[in-house]
Amino acid sequence: MKQRKLGTTGPLVSEVGLGCMGMSAFYGPADRTESIATIHAALDAGVTLLDTGDFYGMGLNELLVGDALKGRARDAATISVKFGALRGPDDAWLGYDGRPAAVKNFVTYSLRRLGVDYIDIYRLARVDPAVPIEETVGAIGELIDAGYVRHVGLSEAGAQTIRRAAAVRPICDLQIEYSLITRGIEAAILPTCRELGIGITAYGVLSRGLLSGHWSADRNLLSTDFRNHSPRFQGDNLTHNLAIVEVLRQIAVQKDLTPAQLAIAWVLARGEDIVPLIGARRRDRLSESLGALETALSGDDLRRIDELVPAGAAAGDRYPTAQMGFLDSERQ
Repeated sequence: MKQRKLGTTGPLVSEVGLGCMGMSAFYGPADRTESIATIHAALDAGVTLLDTGDFYGMGLNELLVGDALKGRARDAATISVKFGALRGPDDAWLGYDGRPAAVKNFVTYSLRRLGVDYIDIYRLARVDPAVPIEETVGAIGELIDAGYVRHVGLSEAGAQTIRRAAAVRPICDLQIEYSLITRGIEAAILPTCRELGIGITAYGVLSRGLLSGHWSADRNLLSTDFRNHSPRFQGDNLTHNLAIVEVLRQIAVQKDLTPAQLAIAWVLARGEDIVPLIGARRRDRLSESLGALETALSGDDLRRIDELVPAGAAAGDRYPTAQMGFLDSERQ
């Protein structure tokens, strides 16, 4: 497994990471035994970056990751944790809390659930508009000084916020959605990160399964599945977006790839400072995704893909309207 460095100040990690969210939340029930087996398979394949969040399954995802890491050396995994999302007992989203006291409270619970002495990368899941980012990053910095955290990360932050945060403490990476059909970061956010030496961990590289090649218009979803409310999976939007997938499938077949592998390879090709997160919940999906590492897209390949699937080709926003309002990256 090749490695990539997260920014100029961050750790060396595998060139792809494993996003663990779907093992506990948002996409319907997952098999816990299979999830742990998938984490083990990823680690055995050389994947070192594991991404979780304290609100994924209300802490259950951190417990899952902690159980999967039992018996392994602590430095076998680089653990990235998002914090700050406020949830109600009915699963309602209540906002985000970036106050310094809250930061230290959240990290305490995460350390216990994960069963570790420190977290490698700690990041506020969404920028709290009521708290200056300088205060939130400063609190994470104090946790670094105390040995509980190794690096400061950001999530879904806009260019101005990134600059303000970087003026307080070195930022190793920005976690943000980036895929063939989600390319908003290319205008200002990606250039800002590159100017400041901040890496990108890209989530949603398969656009929540849409680009996997396994999706169909007649697929039935459980009521708890996020995609029931995602604009890209609704009505005419879905029809339009699945047509894009078929275009990608034609390109993929010519290169002996699946659509999922092509989509991951495309993100990998966007720069050595970008680490895609694979959201596999099963070993077979993980194995398919890792197959993307066996190919490299040429300049001609990338130009052809851009011609057939240009920026802005997708129909529908990447989140429902209410959740789009939480994205600092979309406000700047």
